[in-house]
Amino acid sequence: MGQPSVRAPREYEPVDARTILLVGLAIILAAAAALAAQLLTALIGLVTNLVFHGRVATSLVAPASGHPGPAVVLLTPVVGAILVGIMARYGSAAIRGHGIPEVMERVLFGESRIPARVLVLKPLSAAIAIGTGGPFGAEGPIIATGGALGSLAGQFLRVTSDERKTLLAAGAAAGMAATFGSPVSAVLLAVELLLFEYRPRSLIPVAIAAAVATGVRAVFQGTQPVFGMPTVAQPGMVALGVYTALGVAIGILAAAITRGTYAIEDAFERLGHRFGIHWMWWPAIGAVVVGGVGLIEPRTLGVGYDNITGALDGSIVGRALIVLVVLKFVSWAIYLGSGTSGGTLAPLFTIGGGLGAWLGAHLARIAPGLGVDPRVAGLVGMAAIFAGASHALLASIVFAFETTRQPMGLLPLLSGCAASWLVSLLLSRNSIMTEKLARRGTMVRSEYAADHLAHVVVRDVAPRDVVTLRADDELASVRQWLAGGAGGATHQGFPVLDDELQLVGVVTRRDLLDPSHDDAQCVRAVIRRSPVVVYEDSTLRDAADQMVLERVGRLPVVRREARRQVVGIISRSDLLTAHAPRLEAAHRAHRARRFPWRRERGAPSGG
Repeated sequence: MGQPSVRAPREYEPVDARTILLVGLAIILAAAAALAAQLLTALIGLVTNLVFHGRVATSLVAPASGHPGPAVVLLTPVVGAILVGIMARYGSAAIRGHGIPEVMERVLFGESRIPARVLVLKPLSAAIAIGTGGPFGAEGPIIATGGALGSLAGQFLRVTSDERKTLLAAGAAAGMAATFGSPVSAVLLAVELLLFEYRPRSLIPVAIAAAVATGVRAVFQGTQPVFGMPTVAQPGMVALGVYTALGVAIGILAAAITRGTYAIEDAFERLGHRFGIHWMWWPAIGAVVVGGVGLIEPRTLGVGYDNITGALDGSIVGRALIVLVVLKFVSWAIYLGSGTSGGTLAPLFTIGGGLGAWLGAHLARIAPGLGVDPRVAGLVGMAAIFAGASHALLASIVFAFETTRQPMGLLPLLSGCAASWLVSLLLSRNSIMTEKLARRGTMVRSEYAADHLAHVVVRDVAPRDVVTLRADDELASVRQWLAGGAGGATHQGFPVLDDELQLVGVVTRRDLLDPSHDDAQCVRAVIRRSPVVVYEDSTLRDAADQMVLERVGRLPVVRREARRQVVGIISRSDLLTAHAPRLEAAHRAHRARRFPWRRERGAPSGG
């Protein structure tokens, strides 16, 4: 009788042929997402031009530049909000909000499946909400639309859930890159908020998608930075300290904004329950505030990318700037909390950049010796509020650089964003992206650590003293041995060897004591499957995956050159025990070395 085959773990491959397939799909997806971004931008421009300027055009213009009358400013956002509410109620409630938390939820719990109707309704509702004066950026809906494109492609193709997630992230990154011309920060944002991993097989398609989308954008809009500003100089050490302190202040503000926006959302919930107002009408209530604020400061209406540029290049300063910041926040927070469709990034950039530039200008006037540049302060404020609110540190820093092309701003960006991230984490565990998920009972951690089990080799953990059984032993003697409780008899599983000490299979205690097997039968008769093993140079991650895939609780350990020679055994409890060094390294503080002039306690003093 031939020996049964041995099932060992698959060899680790960082990339394979399917990665190449994903890259090809990502290229097509990126081109589609970039074109969708151009289409959505044109659609927003069309709605804006129609309702505020009375003309048919697709250029992205400020609603206030046409000097509309008070009735138009006040009523147009309300009409748009009613249309969005109807679309959300009778089309899909998933179009409510700024999109990224909803995409994150589908990645985490929906196998990255986004309904097809969202692909149409999200950009259309956003175009109406923003085009009628909503104080949002186009980037949130574009990112959500790109993600929906990737998800839909992954639903029609025969791919795994992980591959569908990669396509979703590639589409989302392509959307962001096509909006701002920021491919690197788009990839980093996908890693920090959508992929929840850093692996070549997912990162490569996303990176190529972002690059392709940026190339498509350059064809339509050129390669100039989105937020152009005069060249800034390298800051001194004192100024760097000021920018870091600015990051601390912005981090406090970011945490407050996160709590404030969701407090407003809760207020709408209470309002609706108390007065019986369906949530489809909430955006119309919020739009009343948008119109009212727009009467006071028309620049709060619409996308407002020009406001960000104005804060960074110094064309909007003083009282006008701080009024714009405050009113933009009021208008955006209330309208977003009402449940309409729009983005969060552009409003955050306006608030953070404007506040930073305003504080920087005051410091430059009061204490010129500090060497603070208001433009750099605005740049730090713009990025730091993004880092503090989204908890996406690297994406925030690189985004500010890519959209302004200011290399001398990288150092203050690094210190200011890191300070903001630190403070916001101390004040609020959840970001503006994950707070909604947390309220639904889902905790999303903002940190990604290397898999500890992937760095521990099986040979370093697996016990070498293996209790084995012989295939030709009678069950009667084996059962008697188990009942006696001798050394090793309390184990739950045993490798079975033949007369040549080669592995035949594994039996459990339950198999051996099964009354359906007669005492006269041999151990070989109760083996139910071919042996499942793990190599001694495999990682514990390989062993854990093998246990899950094969649905076993223990694995014989063998050498690659001798796949039936048992040299150890590893169980699920060994995998748990292997985490002890990781936990000790994280929680046990101790001094690795002592200062030479410090004497050990109790040691003789000499003399």
